[in-house]
Amino acid sequence: MQLVIVTGMSGAGKSRAMASLEDIGFFCVDNMTPKLIPTFVQILNDSAEIREKVAIAADVRLGDSFSQLFSALDELKEMNCEYKILFMDADNDVLLRRYQETRRKHPLSVVDSSTPMQDIIAEERVLLKKARDIADFVIDSSYMSTAKLKERITKLFVDDIMGTMKITVVSFGFKYGSPKDSDLLFDVRCLPNPFYVPELKMQTGLDTAVREYVMSFDEAKNLEPKLVDLVTYLVPLYISEGKSQLTISVGCTGGKHRSVVFTEILYKAIMEKGYKASVYHRDIQR
Repeated sequence: MQLVIVTGMSGAGKSRAMASLEDIGFFCVDNMTPKLIPTFVQILNDSAEIREKVAIAADVRLGDSFSQLFSALDELKEMNCEYKILFMDADNDVLLRRYQETRRKHPLSVVDSSTPMQDIIAEERVLLKKARDIADFVIDSSYMSTAKLKERITKLFVDDIMGTMKITVVSFGFKYGSPKDSDLLFDVRCLPNPFYVPELKMQTGLDTAVREYVMSFDEAKNLEPKLVDLVTYLVPLYISEGKSQLTISVGCTGGKHRSVVFTEILYKAIMEKGYKASVYHRDIQR
């Protein structure tokens, strides 16, 4: 059985993540009391109807019983049941805005509705810190559309996720904030900026003219082999450590030109080494 435990910050997209998992064939159960998870898994294993892919969501909506999640995970290990933990996250400001837009109550606000939402979000982050620390996959949905989140979920779980690391190479703009789920982050703002060339300003790093402009400078030509060598050296080290997901982020000012060029370079180099990888240009349309 391929078992995924979904948890994370309220408002960070757990429901959308569960819907995406269901779309790719997972049997999904939302908001299950943690102490029931081992029993539920055993029932599925004993059932004549085989469930090859199962996803279970558990979060602070469960109240005090959420703390039982970690003992439930220990039980799963004793049962020799392998699992992966997907943690959904987002910036505090984004979570606050989402609650303001939807006017929904935060699960923790039921206890004291007079507490400011900023404080409630901070409290939840403390409660979930241990879960985030042990998560196999962390997705920051702050700037992800529903379609992009579904694409990311699909690339993570559509194949066998046990033992094969999924590499995502992300371009972004520092002016919009750094991706929180980055394992490796590179800043290419030191390179000449095509933004100040009128005929290149509205193009992106996917366009030949922009790519040729960026790579025409010695700074970029010298950086390319060093960056490729470093990343391709580090990837097998992360694999040997047993890491399931590696997110490599490359940033420039706006996320449209220099970072896109070098993200594509790293993506192609990683694929040429035979690793599974995907590329995501977060801010290219901004």
